[in-house]
Formats: sequence, C-alpha cells, structure tokens
Amino acid sequence: MVIIENISETTEFLKNQIKNGKSIGFVPTMGALHQGHIALVEKAKLENDIVVCSIFVNPTQFNNPEDLKKYPRTLEEDCKMLQAAGCDLVFAPSAEEMYEETPVLRMDFGYLEQILEGKFRPGHFNGVGIVVSKLFNIVKPTKAYFGQKDLQQVAVVKRLVKDLSFDLELIVCDTIRENDGLAMSSRNRRLGSSAREVAPKIFESLLIGQKYLFEGLNVEETKQKVVEWYENSPEFTLEYYEIVEADTLNPIEKKPEGQKTAIVIAAFLDGVRLIDNIVF
Repeated sequence: MVIIENISETTEFLKNQIKNGKSIGFVPTMGALHQGHIALVEKAKLENDIVVCSIFVNPTQFNNPEDLKKYPRTLEEDCKMLQAAGCDLVFAPSAEEMYEETPVLRMDFGYLEQILEGKFRPGHFNGVGIVVSKLFNIVKPTKAYFGQKDLQQVAVVKRLVKDLSFDLELIVCDTIRENDGLAMSSRNRRLGSSAREVAPKIFESLLIGQKYLFEGLNVEETKQKVVEWYENSPEFTLEYYEIVEADTLNPIEKKPEGQKTAIVIAAFLDGVRLIDNIVF
C-alpha cells in the first residue's frame, strides 16, 4: 500500500494506473476509520483493480470550529486497517495541500440546503461539494463509494455528479451497525461509557417510528409519539426526527403509501451530535 500526501504525486500515480487500463474504486473519508469504512473498501476491492482511500478532515464543511477541533485524527491506525483491507493507495493531504487559499467558490444545492442537515449546519454542503469535487478531479475514479448513514450527503453527491457530469458510478452501501444497533460513526468514540450504553436508543427510535407507520398512524402522529418518547430520555437532545421520501428527502405529509420512505434523525448525546436513518 502506498501513502501519498500531495496532489501531484497522487495524480501521477493514478494516471499510470488509468493508462494501463486499471479501474479505480474510491472511498473518500475523514479518517478515524471503523468497520463501516472498511466495508466500503472491501466492496471497492471486489469491483475494481485499484482501491484508493482518502483521509482528510475537511475544514470547509464544519460550521462549528469546536467540532472540527475535536474530530478524531488517527492516521497511523487508519492506515493499518486499510492495508489489512487491501487498499492500494491512501491519499492523506494536509489542509494546506488541498486549499492553497480559502475557496471563494460557493455551491448551492437548492432545497437540500434548507432541510435536515442543511437547515442545522449552514454552509456544510457547500464544503462537502467543494471537497468531493476536488477529490473526484484528483482521483478520477471509475466508481465512488458512500455509506447510506449520511443519506443527505448521498443526495448532494448524486446532484453533484449529475450536474457536473463526473464520469463515474456512484455506489451507495448499507449502514453498518454495532451489535446493539448503533450506526458506526467516527464520532462514537467521543461518547463516554454511560452515553455509549444508551446510544442505541437512536436506532430504536427509528424502528419505533417505522412500527407506528406500519400500524397505520400518519406522519404527524408518529413524529409526536417519538418526540414524547424522547422526552422520557433526557440524556438526548433531539434536533430533528423527520419522515421523508427516501430519494428526494422531501417531507411526507400524511402516510407513506407505496413509496420508498426514510426516517432520519439527528440528536445530541454527551455533547456529541449523532445522525442515523432507516430506509424502507
């Protein structure tokens, strides 16, 4: 496995691979890797000749400077995991390498900027759009792999690929969970032991909402019951709990009948912001 920190060496290495007819699978990450990331790498390995993983904590997508400061950075440990998973190239640039100067470009993803993550994290998707575009241009992947846990990010990247005509296939993979149901996330390692014990309630609340909908309750009734359920779990601060169309993320007003539906959540626990979703 090769580890490269600068853009020019990375593009040169991959240019030679492409010249030799190799397909490239790409897994963009911010590091602090877990089995969810490794599952993406393993799938990329099955479907491509070369697997590239980027590790870059992107400052332009953090609207909270404290969150950026606290984001875990574990490059040495990450590289060991990637080597064991069969990754061929780790691209691990510094912020100065990726951004010689502060980007002035602004990306607007329309209504996706106004709902859910876009509503509560202003500027976040502009940062995502810029860094993903840069990474796609550097790596020039055949296929790029993203996890379903970041459902709205997937929608943003789909729009990016379509509108900017990136010549790649976007692969969305299922959320990988701990044995107790908690969605794997780099942020989980910031949870204290008592918070970690109750964290699976987030996934439980998604299943409860799904159950209410299957029993015939409408969207507002379901959301109200779940909000009341969280009122009895004071360790959580619920930011949003919404029932939406899975592909567009548009809100569903009454009952999800015959359509692909997602329940999405963001909540704070022990000062850590966690997100999750289920699609059915």
